[in-house]
Amino acid sequence: MVSRVRVAIIDNSIYPHLYRPVEHWKKYLSVPFEAFRAPEGQLPEVNDGFTHIILTGSEASIVERESWVQQEIDFVRQAFQKGLALLGSCYGHQLLVLALLGEGHVRRAPQPEIGWIKIKAVQHHPLFGGREEFYAFSLHFDEVINLKPPFHILAGTEICPVQAFEMKGERVWGLQFHPEINEEEARCLLNELILKGWPHQELFSLALRMEALDSGIIKPVISFFLGS
Repeated sequence: MVSRVRVAIIDNSIYPHLYRPVEHWKKYLSVPFEAFRAPEGQLPEVNDGFTHIILTGSEASIVERESWVQQEIDFVRQAFQKGLALLGSCYGHQLLVLALLGEGHVRRAPQPEIGWIKIKAVQHHPLFGGREEFYAFSLHFDEVINLKPPFHILAGTEICPVQAFEMKGERVWGLQFHPEINEEEARCLLNELILKGWPHQELFSLALRMEALDSGIIKPVISFFLGS
């Protein structure tokens, strides 16, 4: 039952003063949770009593992996074997595929997606509240490709066909987009990236000029995930 749900947020941010994924996620959680800094080697034990695991985004690249990532891959595999519910967003979405499907299914994206994007569901699914299409914030340079069963695509865009997936028969879901980041947080992050001189300044500036279209898809996402 919901009262027994306990969430572990695996914080994959490299620069937590710049990108604060725990702050983004926690405002939607009405259940007990703890956060762990994966880049610093902080991960829970799979027997610590957590029922649900959220894997956050990251400034890191899943393609050019750093040493700390292997420990998280091992943790994901253990959590999956134990039957814990797993939800990954952006980098976390990619890491789930790498851990559970292997190499050859993540790559550098030919075209990044930055800003608010229109996403189309390929099937009605309670993860999206049954919506056929919706808008959400996106910021990614890598992507998932070549999924095969039991992984099934749930939503996509023309630029990135694998915007969401589920692992059929398992409690595993991935989202390439960021349903947890609202307009204020997105604009703050984009401005910080510009101020810090990150590459792709022109793409960040272009995104800031976009109309912020957010369908609030985080609500059905959280409701479905915590109820799983």
